[in-house]
Amino acid sequence: MTRTHHCNELRPQHAGKEVTLTGWVHSRRDLGGVLFIDLRDREGRTQTVFDPQDLPQAVFEAAAKLHSESVIEVHGAVRVRPPGTDNAKISTGHVEVLVKSLHILNHADVLPFPVDDPEIANKVNEELRLQYRYLDLRRPEMTRNLRLRSKVAIATRSYMDENGFLEVETPTLFKSTPEGAREFLVPNRREPGTFYALPQSPQQFKQILMVAGVERYFQLARCYRDEDLRADRQPEFTQVDIEMSFIDREDIYSLIEGLLKRVWKTALDRDIPTPFKRISFEEALNRYGIDKPDTRFGMELVDLTEDFRSSSFKVFSGAVAANGVVKALNAKGLAGATQGQLETMTEYAKSFGAKGLAFIKVENGEWKSPIVKFFSEAEKAALREKLAIEEGDLILFAADQWLNACEILGKIRLYCADVLKHQGKLTIDPSRFDFLWVVDFPLLSYDKEMNRWYSSHHPFTAPVADDIPFLKQDPKKVRGQHYDIVVNGVELGGGSIRIHQPEVQKTIFEEILAIPPDETKLRFGYMLEAFRFGAPPHGGIALGFDRMCAILCNTTSIRDVIAFPKTAKGVCLMTESPSAVTPRQLRDLHIDVKTAKKE
Repeated sequence: MTRTHHCNELRPQHAGKEVTLTGWVHSRRDLGGVLFIDLRDREGRTQTVFDPQDLPQAVFEAAAKLHSESVIEVHGAVRVRPPGTDNAKISTGHVEVLVKSLHILNHADVLPFPVDDPEIANKVNEELRLQYRYLDLRRPEMTRNLRLRSKVAIATRSYMDENGFLEVETPTLFKSTPEGAREFLVPNRREPGTFYALPQSPQQFKQILMVAGVERYFQLARCYRDEDLRADRQPEFTQVDIEMSFIDREDIYSLIEGLLKRVWKTALDRDIPTPFKRISFEEALNRYGIDKPDTRFGMELVDLTEDFRSSSFKVFSGAVAANGVVKALNAKGLAGATQGQLETMTEYAKSFGAKGLAFIKVENGEWKSPIVKFFSEAEKAALREKLAIEEGDLILFAADQWLNACEILGKIRLYCADVLKHQGKLTIDPSRFDFLWVVDFPLLSYDKEMNRWYSSHHPFTAPVADDIPFLKQDPKKVRGQHYDIVVNGVELGGGSIRIHQPEVQKTIFEEILAIPPDETKLRFGYMLEAFRFGAPPHGGIALGFDRMCAILCNTTSIRDVIAFPKTAKGVCLMTESPSAVTPRQLRDLHIDVKTAKKE
């Protein structure tokens, strides 16, 4: 027999109809000698009834021995459930199938963890879930995540096609360009000592596609980075990669806002308002201490530099004298912070090079802090006014160079928000999405240890036209035409308008980034050569597809939206990779492994 319906399809109007269902045994219950088996497939569940009066004894006994997750096929008649036995939790809860025949397609052994109870399954150690990923993916919430991911991919392709884009696949065996994250290298058997690299992004290929006249390119691109992993990082990941010719930043903003509007409508049936708010990199750091701010709550940073310029508290006035700043934030309602919580905040400050963390607890009408005695009445008045200080507040300070001070308080701001949420003093609507563009990033950043400038985004980012004169005389003033799209404190993607003039690109490489001419030619010669033959103005963006799906699925880990992810150590526990290879394989690749094998 062949399946006539899936397990989420039957309704009361099908009563009396003979059907064939296939799927997995989700659960089995014996009630008064009658067996009830919930049958599950990808679409949902249907209750089936095994009544010994209607079945041969051998069939009934076989059904009674079935383990959960065994694969079966049943044939029977649909009937409306008796009054009072409906199950409102499933779509087929008003009907059941009275089984006439059973075909066991595959017996299942006892499972290493249950997949039919979400409360228990969610508590299972993640490494065990990843080891048996094929079982983990049977859970309805994981199936939902994969379904949503598929819908988002289709919606993305549809939207890009409607806007005149061509989907072009770029190579995954690429040239090594050792800057940024560490690359995965692939040895070349045909020419010993040479290597391919797996691409960190299709950046250079998509720019060359613009030179080729493609004009509008996109790809759901696989990318690879050999870096330390976190919840939102994987060694291999997917991004929505986009590049356009003859455009400016406004065209990118409009395109991406339309794409995200389509995606959110498709995935969540939510109409997100456009256009998105825009703030500069400098404003984001000044107000939130981070370039990907979560704007769903306040607790903004306040500048107190001028108020403490001549303060008798030398930590503050000394920082100002050294061309630094004094900043503070008010964690309202957190005056009762424990010693452990304050130590955690202090460690955050120290991780940025600070010697400690100054704070004031406002309790029982007093300002409790060893630093208050150094403040003048005018300084106290400035604090009250600018920070709106009330009973129960915790005031936290950072006195350092501008970027450091902002980042210290930015990290502490997010930590305080987590503590307040846990205490029930800060409520954030989980269905709220605050989108914004962060723009006007500095084109270059300075590495004190290396004593050189490096690209804040990447070396192909075009400077703001008005700032080009500062490139050689004062690089720190130059803004890049770089933009990030942020939602709820998560960087969803970033991009830029590119340099399309070969002489400007060569200047950035050799005179600003101090890459020797021979190295420039070796690493990027083919791009500079391509630009000589008529490169149009162009720009693009890449959105983290896995990260976007995680947000839509309301999970903090992208592992929950990737079918077969790696662990934090970059290991696939299911296939036990990476793994050793045979001596013959190493010989063919002309590789001699020096590291001793672990026992």
